Amino acid sequence: MRPPPHILVVNGIKVRQPVFVLAAPHSGADLLARALKRSPGFHVTMGRPAVAHVVYAFARRPSIASRGMGATRVLRDAMAEAWQIVPGACQECPAPCREAGGVTGAGPCVASNTVARFGDASPDLLYSASVLLQAFPDARFVQLIRDGRDVIADMLADPAALSWFKPVMLSDETEFPNPFLGLNSGEHSERWKAMPTAGKCALRWRSAVRLSAALHHELPREQLLTLRYEDLVSSPADAAEGLSTFLGTRISKVALYGRSVPKVGAWRTRLRGEDAELVGKVAREELLRLGYVSAS
Repeated sequence: MRPPPHILVVNGIKVRQPVFVLAAPHSGADLLARALKRSPGFHVTMGRPAVAHVVYAFARRPSIASRGMGATRVLRDAMAEAWQIVPGACQECPAPCREAGGVTGAGPCVASNTVARFGDASPDLLYSASVLLQAFPDARFVQLIRDGRDVIADMLADPAALSWFKPVMLSDETEFPNPFLGLNSGEHSERWKAMPTAGKCALRWRSAVRLSAALHHELPREQLLTLRYEDLVSSPADAAEGLSTFLGTRISKVALYGRSVPKVGAWRTRLRGEDAELVGKVAREELLRLGYVSAS
């Protein structure tokens, strides 16, 4: 028998249809989160410690996320803690979240009496999607897809992203298959350790794209929207309109504009020849399926 729905109340507000942004690293989740944070009535968090701790535990050890109501309760509690609007709460937020919310002091980024909708765009939330659906059955999910070559160019310039590729990340406790690292079997561990960093990045992107594709079979159609990063950048107004229709509320498009938005196709000048070749080899199937490369 399915358990009765849990009604979560945060700051005296019932959490209804929360919005979760799912994406591979550097695929535009932070850009979309800024648009949501600046939309009327939204309180969106990004990488709060309570959520990050749980998300990475689930990502690195997938079996934890399959432990029924226990995993659901832990993730729901983490979200409830992250969404609390109290003095000093935003001081725990990482820089991208504080910048997106325009936080310069110790106060919160929103006032509780203006909030009607909650959301989260923490990095690597993708690996907790199934648990999020159990925790919030009426949730809305927005997933972003971006050209893997641009993703990998950005990952190679990001020390935080590269920290996951140290050999120590593969230990005796590592579970397989491991979508977070993009490994299907422990037999590939030694090859992974010896692989150039660009190849490891490609494995992560490839695995994330496959997870994103699987979500179309797991999540109800009316609860999942897929956006292309390239469309978000080239047609911000159209993307905001589509997102507004999907979420049933007006979404600000202002945050989608700006010089700091990563350019489409920048990988051509940022990836070394050998790295581009390796990425094309490792991720060819997904790049081809998504239309980023041609079959010829």
